[in-house]
Amino acid sequence: MERIGTCHCGALHVVATGEPERVYLCHCKACQRRTGTAFHFGAMYLKDSVRIDGERKIYEREADTGYRIRFYFCPNCGSTIYWEGDRNSAVCGVAAGAFEVGAFPLPSDSIFEDSMHRWLQLPPAVAHHRQNRPLQRPSA
Repeated sequence: MERIGTCHCGALHVVATGEPERVYLCHCKACQRRTGTAFHFGAMYLKDSVRIDGERKIYEREADTGYRIRFYFCPNCGSTIYWEGDRNSAVCGVAAGAFEVGAFPLPSDSIFEDSMHRWLQLPPAVAHHRQNRPLQRPSA
């Protein structure tokens, strides 16, 4: 399965192959500011399953976890469609909103719910985390 997402103006593309590791919502204040809405909707992939094509700029900051995170965005329209961080360098994220509606399944997780808008209701199947998910360690 290949999914292709684009920025608002169509100049920057993200191509994700296969199924995501997870699909999630993030309610942290930084994601609310970055997206300009109530939460961020993203999908995590192994880095070798994702390709970005087109000119892009990078914004780097410290995440709420204390790790560095880099956002890749279109220099023309400003849409963020890809990010990677130091917390887990094997994966990257793609913005689910850059893809066709329905391209991704129901989110498995909802993180940083301490900052979630109280009017938002999520399906019971979604795992709820007041802060971030616990870091998954590879099994030996």
